[in-house]
Amino acid sequence: MPSILTRNLVTAVRERFALDWHGIHGVPHWARVRVNGLAIAAHTGARTDVIELFSFLHDSCRANDGHDPAHGLRAVDFAAELRGNVFELDDAGFALLTEACATHSDGHMEADPTVQACWDADRLDLWRVWITPDPRRLATQAARSRPVFQEAKRRSVFWREC
Repeated sequence: MPSILTRNLVTAVRERFALDWHGIHGVPHWARVRVNGLAIAAHTGARTDVIELFSFLHDSCRANDGHDPAHGLRAVDFAAELRGNVFELDDAGFALLTEACATHSDGHMEADPTVQACWDADRLDLWRVWITPDPRRLATQAARSRPVFQEAKRRSVFWREC
């Protein structure tokens, strides 16, 4: 199945993104969130199209790298602008994407498995900002599994140390 991440989508996100493209909330983070999410989906059956969109949209509308509680809601609005023009996603998938983006910074644990995979994929990249993810705060068993957890750590710490 081809990726939903197209050149047009990446271009649209890059045009909207106001921060450092290579910074802590930029494209390297999104790429790691994507890989983390796809690893989780391989164990849970979560929707990969939603995970891929989440990975590139969840932080795309941040105003800064610090406290920005409304950035997830702005990402939802941006996703709505892009839907039908830059990407196609059915209503059920868009509802999942909306929930995942809007609430990804709220610390929730209970949700649809696809939303949980999105949240955990993002949480598994906290090492980039010197925070060790707490396995008790990961929503999926897949994210807590040693192979997924350790690979996420390896990717995040490698980037941080470059």
